[in-house]
Parts: sequence; C-alpha cells; structure tokens
Amino acid sequence: MFVSWAHACYVQRGFQNIAQPEFGLVSYGNDYDAIGKADNQVVSLGDAGIAILTFTPPICDKEGFDFAVFENSFNDSFLELAFVEVSSDSLHWFRFPAISLTPANNQIGTFGSVDATQIHNLAGKYRVLYGTPFDISDIEDNVYLNKQNIKYVKIIDVIGTIDSTYASFDSQGHIINDPYPTTFNTGGFDLDAVGVIHPNENAIDNNSLALAFIAPNPCDDVINIIQAPQKFEVIIYDKFGVEVLKKSNATQIQLSTLSSGVYFLRIENQEINQLFKIIKR
Repeated sequence: MFVSWAHACYVQRGFQNIAQPEFGLVSYGNDYDAIGKADNQVVSLGDAGIAILTFTPPICDKEGFDFAVFENSFNDSFLELAFVEVSSDSLHWFRFPAISLTPANNQIGTFGSVDATQIHNLAGKYRVLYGTPFDISDIEDNVYLNKQNIKYVKIIDVIGTIDSTYASFDSQGHIINDPYPTTFNTGGFDLDAVGVIHPNENAIDNNSLALAFIAPNPCDDVINIIQAPQKFEVIIYDKFGVEVLKKSNATQIQLSTLSSGVYFLRIENQEINQLFKIIKR
C-alpha cells in the first residue's frame, strides 16, 4: 500500500505543558526519527509543536486515501492527536477539516481514553504502526494548492486541554479534548512516519534533485534552511528587489536586523535556484 515515505523532516518543539512553560520543551527523539518507514522510532512534538516533512516524488490526489500519518499510541484509546496540513510551495498551507465530537465538559486525564469513532481527519486516531489515512480531496480547491504536487505535510500537535485559554478547536469550533496534561519529555503527539499511498510518479524526473525548503514561515528573527545542498548562497531581497542580506552555506539565517514585512529568499548554486516568499513578523 505504501509506495514511499518522507525523506526530510524539520521539527519545532512545543512545551511539555503549555500552561506551565517553566517545565520547558519536550526533548524525546530527533527529526530523523520521522523519516522513512514507520518503525515506532518517534519524535515528540509537545504542546502545539510542529513537524514539516518533505516528499520526492510529491503526493498526489487520486481516488481514496493518499497518505497516512503514524503515531505510537500503545492501545486503541490513548490517542494523542494532531492537525494535518499540506502545501505545494511551503508558504500556503491548507488544513484537513478536523472534527472532534468528544465531549469537552470534563478533561480527559494524562492517560485517559478517547473514542476513535468520535474523531475525523485528526492524526493519531489509530495505535502504533496503524497509520491514520488522509484523502487530499477532503480539502477545498484553492488556486494556491496543487493537489497533484503536494511536496510538504505539516503535523501540528493538538493541545488537549479544555481550558479555552490554550485549547485547540476543530473545523466546527469544538474544543478538542484529548489526554492532558502530558508533562514529560515525551509529551504531545509522537510522530513516527508519514507514508505515501499515491505519489506523483510523473514528477520524479522533474524532482531528481532533493529541494531545500524553509521553516518557519512566517518567522520572527530566525529562519532555517532545511535539506540544504552542500555549497550554496542565500540571498534575501526586499519587496523592491533590493538585496538586503547574503550568506554562504548558512542553514540558520538571523533576520533580527530586518524590519517586519515581506521578503524574498533565494537559495542557489550550480544545480538549484529556488526562490521563496517569506514573511518576517
């Protein structure tokens, strides 16, 4: 069923407990644990943590499910959930319309149970090594999304609290109630892998070089170059095309000297020339 798997991953860790940030960020696993086949080697995201995965060839929309996200739940009811978004360009992201009908009048505890039949389009619905499948056709058509060229998948941890100050909400405005708090270094969604059911085989020749991507975007004072080539230049231009920053072989770019606004970031060497629109907050 699974034809290919993610070949790169960038993780932005979340807190062990977003309501008590003094406990710090989660720390279990590494980015590379989410690459390749599902094997129960995971990276923990923490409260509202994110992971961005890349795919060559890209994923495409065909009849039925197109890819699946694997978590490491040890049974069928201890379910740590996550939103799933896709992108063709790493700038415009589109979320699957998630639904949670789990009542939110009483908090599900740290090792409490979630009824999988009450959730839809949320990763983490099934136990370890049983991925949650997603059908790209569930997302509304948009000019900025090429459903035949999904190069990026983003996983965003659901904060399971029913406290509206920190809660996550589904596409219908319901609070999503899942095990909380999980105040340990393995807290939050534990990402194992993303398996591709429908790759766009026709895109292989056009993507023979593994392309770099950037994250986070929008960003604050730092932006990261993920899956960078060995030797490359990074050039940043303002909206008028004026060069404002240039770096060589830098995978983490400091933007603290730049004002908030829209910029263009170019990554180039003898083999690739990629241009990204970035937003600095």
